[in-house]
Amino acid sequence: MTDFLAALGLVFAIEGILFAAIPHLAKDALRSAAETPPDRMRLIGIVSAVVGVMLVWFVRG
Repeated sequence: MTDFLAALGLVFAIEGILFAAIPHLAKDALRSAAETPPDRMRLIGIVSAVVGVMLVWFVRG
């Protein structure tokens, strides 16, 4: 559970830095995501989740 909370904290930190440092690019990325079809978003989410799990498994395991 500690690792999960640390990872969640990193996500918030990275997103916070992104929004603080380059807000106009962050807004463009959010706008682009809102216009992306749901099927493509689902595929991107699944691929991202699989890559993330594999990366954690490789690093931790």
